[in-house]
Amino acid sequence: MTWKPDATLPALLLALATMLFPVTAIAETGIAVSQAPEAGTGVCFGDSADATMACARKKCMAESGLGAADCPRVLWCFPAGWSADIFMQHREGLHWHDYLCGWESREKLQSAVALKCKNEFLIECSAVQIWSPEGVAQPVDQ
Repeated sequence: MTWKPDATLPALLLALATMLFPVTAIAETGIAVSQAPEAGTGVCFGDSADATMACARKKCMAESGLGAADCPRVLWCFPAGWSADIFMQHREGLHWHDYLCGWESREKLQSAVALKCKNEFLIECSAVQIWSPEGVAQPVDQ
């Protein structure tokens, strides 16, 4: 058997490079929201859309006391980045929650919330929950 440098050498170089410069995976997480209007919300963070949405739906069902059909998927965002739950109320009385995600900084997220709330038809609008890119709840008034 003869040595073929064209086939073996690249493999050896790749193996050597992998040992000298290991690739570190960047851990990123996504945010999933499931919501039963007027009844409950579930929010989870994870790296799998299906598993994270299932977690959010389970939390929604636990909070609302309703079934899976009443807790539809509202949001999956990957990577989650800086994220917020925004309460919005129309001047006619209707109210709802909206979500922003994927922002690279808290400051940019807060600017996006302010822009979203700049609407003459809203009598109330504010972030009621903010999460870091790791999924850790943060004080809203910070």
